[in-house]
Amino acid sequence: MSLLTPEKTPAAGAHTDSAEAFVPDQSRAERTTSYAVADFPVPSGREEEWRFTPVDRLQSLFRDEATGACLEWTETLPDGVTLSTMSLEEWQASGAPAPADRAAVVASAHSGGVGLVDIPAEAELAEPVRIRLTGTERQVVHGHLMVRVGRFARATVILEHAGLSDYTEMLTVLAGDGAEVTLVTVQEWDDESLHLGQHDVVVGRDAKVRHIAVTLGGGIVRLNTNASYAGPGGSFEGLGVYFADSGQHQEHRLFVDHEAPHCHSNVEYKGALQGDTAHTVWVGDVLIRAAAEGTDTYELNRNLILTDGARADSVPNLEIETGEIAGAGHASATGRFDDQQLFYLQARGIDEDTARRLVVRGFFASIVGRIGVPEVEEHLMAAIDRELEGTA
Repeated sequence: MSLLTPEKTPAAGAHTDSAEAFVPDQSRAERTTSYAVADFPVPSGREEEWRFTPVDRLQSLFRDEATGACLEWTETLPDGVTLSTMSLEEWQASGAPAPADRAAVVASAHSGGVGLVDIPAEAELAEPVRIRLTGTERQVVHGHLMVRVGRFARATVILEHAGLSDYTEMLTVLAGDGAEVTLVTVQEWDDESLHLGQHDVVVGRDAKVRHIAVTLGGGIVRLNTNASYAGPGGSFEGLGVYFADSGQHQEHRLFVDHEAPHCHSNVEYKGALQGDTAHTVWVGDVLIRAAAEGTDTYELNRNLILTDGARADSVPNLEIETGEIAGAGHASATGRFDDQQLFYLQARGIDEDTARRLVVRGFFASIVGRIGVPEVEEHLMAAIDRELEGTA
């Protein structure tokens, strides 16, 4: 017998949702991945993966349509590195992971082709590959880039975003066996810009990959970084720095999928917030599958709140399907600026503004200093100083 009385039965045509619509996936591995836009409904904000995100401001980026708009490209390619294009079908056949949300599948479907950066096998690049993407007006742009690194190559790739745009991004990094790759992605958008990105890293056998995300600008920036392993012995390091001002929403989500045995991962993100309604989100998911014996993994998130009115959400998650691992753990903390540290420095003759800057610089320096490109490190620390100029 129905639990609904005739009087309470929904009228014909009324909107209803099944209970399944609001039950989160029991495992991170259960979430949908697909090359078809139709497989991803437009987010409502009630979904687990979108519940922190102001989706009402992102509707233009979810439309299943091409815009024909592009960002301005400038690139610096060391000898031996090539930049070309590949079709969407070639990208799908390359072994690249499929899109995992609505924005990513729209970006891949409507970018008009995939930019391909090829770093040959056994190359040892003395200078980084640099690509700068700049928006010049408020328009929807869909971007798609693959970085393919050959076996035993050594390379650093710097991808910079700046200017004004509403941008969806699909980025794939394929690291060949034994390769060592550092990818630095920098977001210094204008305050009105929107950026939704999916970054996929596939770590080859015995390869080492560092993904470093630096987010200092943009009205809404949401980056999903996913790491997987194509063979045993691989190592992934996910590092991040973010600084949110009043009215900004910065969201970083990571998923490290340990399926191959004897692999390593380490995730460390640090963020600072200042100003009313500044909001940051960090979600770290690590899955150790039953076959991934010998896994060693750790994830850490730290947030520093500089003023009243700012909010930081931090959600570490760890799923373990085998007990035969080397180690696994996670940690998260959010706190206010330490007035004792400020007092200590002022008591030694340092003025308040300088003391505050020194503390925040020290908070970020442990990550920025691991980028390994001095001019980039100096630029980012100077940008952090400029952010601090607005601190009350």
